[in-house]
Amino acid sequence: MDEAISVSGDDLKATVASIFEKVGVPPEDAEVGADVLVLADLRGVDSHGVSNMLRSYLGGYQRGEINPRPNMSIVRETAATASVDSDRGLGTIVTPKAMEIAIRKAKEVGVGMVTIGNSRHLGMASYHAMLALEHDMIGICMTSAPPRMVPTFGAEPRLGTNPIAVAVPARNEPPFVFDAATSSVAQNKIEIARRLGADLEPGWLATEDGTPIMEEVPVPETYHLLPVGATRELGSHKGYGLACVVDIFAGVLTGFGYGAVPGRPNFGHYVAAYNISGFDDPDHFKDEMDGWLQMMKSTKPAPGHERVLVAGQPEAEMEAVRRKDGIPLHPEVVQFMRDTCAELSVRCLF
Repeated sequence: MDEAISVSGDDLKATVASIFEKVGVPPEDAEVGADVLVLADLRGVDSHGVSNMLRSYLGGYQRGEINPRPNMSIVRETAATASVDSDRGLGTIVTPKAMEIAIRKAKEVGVGMVTIGNSRHLGMASYHAMLALEHDMIGICMTSAPPRMVPTFGAEPRLGTNPIAVAVPARNEPPFVFDAATSSVAQNKIEIARRLGADLEPGWLATEDGTPIMEEVPVPETYHLLPVGATRELGSHKGYGLACVVDIFAGVLTGFGYGAVPGRPNFGHYVAAYNISGFDDPDHFKDEMDGWLQMMKSTKPAPGHERVLVAGQPEAEMEAVRRKDGIPLHPEVVQFMRDTCAELSVRCLF
């Protein structure tokens, strides 16, 4: 934080949207893509914000791996489901459109589920799940990513970080928003640690031969990610199993391949919306959620801890701070943004 340069979310979003437009993304889509990235930064999910993902997306557009103007189409559909071909579209932009389809179906029949194949990275998964909240729905998002993580007992990556996000509305409390990789840590956090020169926690990575690294280490040159749990004795089979579930729902089920097939940069996504009115009166449900969230947060903390948190609470608190004080960016990231704007003849607003 001593090195950080604080940037307003609005300025960052406008600058990123202009950069997207310069590589051929239509203005409306550029606005969505920028919103996904900047909301991640506002909520403190820096691993999926501008600092890590923008340069990756720009490289994908420039290499032709990502289609800036995809012809997204529904290839199979029922009243409650749809399978979408994103035409190599960026997941941060096409997944909100898929969630709109899921929400529309949930309004009509109670639930909507959409798979998205032939796609690219979708950014912060909870962004797409949270789109359901304003409709009094529960939102879910999963993504089958290219392989980075070894299976339990494995020496070769077979699975991506394969996150799962679930967003649940409440009345007065911030919504419950769970968003986590099924690997021990998100890949991008490793790169943040490398940038900052920070040591990694035990159980995050494996050596090249698949051996879990169970002590603090600097970021190694070569490594594999471990499943949540790190070792079989600590429960890595659970993280591994959940990653497999994501690969099936967001990969195999799309019909376009899973994270490891046909290979990088293939991503598949799954979104779902559950209409609360199909199960309970929405007002009653949200009151119950308030009570449930307050119950969890009022849990007596263990020694050495000030309070018990629930999923979505730290992000909501961080968003309130960063909307007021700005988003802290590493100087290298700010310089990258300024250099990119200069190269593309885009006005940098910070």
